[in-house]
Amino acid sequence: MEELLLTRYNYVVVVLLLGIGTYMLIENSNLVKKVIGMNVFQTGIFLFFITSAYVEGGAPPVVEHGSHGSTYVSPLPHVLILTAIVVGVSLTAVALALVVRIYAEYGTLDENVLREVRADE
Repeated sequence: MEELLLTRYNYVVVVLLLGIGTYMLIENSNLVKKVIGMNVFQTGIFLFFITSAYVEGGAPPVVEHGSHGSTYVSPLPHVLILTAIVVGVSLTAVALALVVRIYAEYGTLDENVLREVRADE
């Protein structure tokens, strides 16, 4: 078991990032901390995709003269992660803009206080 953890440490880090991100999303009532938790969760997913796309001894998928038979690495997971990073940055920007508007309107970022204020309206 120890050898498996030492050779597959990337997956251990993935599980830790996913767990920390999920915990932050569920347990924190502060909206900014929820956005940070979402980003930590996304980072875990990015690491999982990149780690699972790793090929031992793989070469870039550029075929040169006389290099037939080599093991090539698929560029698709890397392209998907680049797209996901752009989407993640956009999602973070929109979420933080909403958090700023909520704070300007209600004067708090605490989810429980916001529920109480909304119930009183």
